[in-house]
Amino acid sequence: MRIQPARGVDRSLVSLIGEGNRVQFPFFFHFRRRDFAISGHKTADCERGHCRPIDSGRQEEKNGEAGYSEPFYVVYGGKVKNAGKMLVIGMIGFLSAGLLLSGCKSAPELTKANALALIQAKYDQTPAAGVAIAVDVQGLKDGVTAKYWEKATVYPNRIWGDFKVTADGMKVLKLSDGGSILKWRPDHDPDPNYAVVVTSMATSHLKAQDVQDPQDEVLPGAATAKGADFNEVVNLDSLPAPLVKIAHNAINKLVNKRHADFAFENGAWVLHSIE
Repeated sequence: MRIQPARGVDRSLVSLIGEGNRVQFPFFFHFRRRDFAISGHKTADCERGHCRPIDSGRQEEKNGEAGYSEPFYVVYGGKVKNAGKMLVIGMIGFLSAGLLLSGCKSAPELTKANALALIQAKYDQTPAAGVAIAVDVQGLKDGVTAKYWEKATVYPNRIWGDFKVTADGMKVLKLSDGGSILKWRPDHDPDPNYAVVVTSMATSHLKAQDVQDPQDEVLPGAATAKGADFNEVVNLDSLPAPLVKIAHNAINKLVNKRHADFAFENGAWVLHSIE
């Protein structure tokens, strides 16, 4: 680059270098113009005090104060600062996205065991109740054998009859009308569809069994939901054996197919409903 001594400046440096000689300056060197007139990036030819740029016509960068050249870190400072700002903004966005993703954790797996536990907990929270048992023709005979009731009256059509519930029978069951006479009134004999309903004195909760793998489903009001089929089983554990035998007759349905809906709420799976 060419060097021209500025007005009022000692020419000693120029005399040491020699006019018209080519000198190399590091790129980061900067002299104020009041000391030297500098043009170009790295090299200048100085001839008789006149500076001629040799760098494809680049112009000096000047600030608002006359007589000063802008150093490269000022000229490019705006771009560096903008790039720094963009980097900071990008890092903040990246961290925010990470926090958002960590805050929106996916729902944990709902296993068959978990589903079963939720359903059974619902059943166990329901007040225990006696088991309703349908007594068909075979059940009527079983009750006589177990001495739960005994024949009291036979009607002329020889189809109808009254059976009095015994003291032993009153300990384990009760009639639907709350009385002590079991009234047998079929339309014809035998009538496989006719039955009288009695209720066990012992109470129990329903049982959930054979829960299938929960499947994804759409549930109104729930962002994440699953559903599972299972068997709802009448619990006969607390009943005496003769009454259990009557309950196992074909007319009684001890197992029912059900469907449970589950929703993921407040970080945990909950039972939504049973159908």
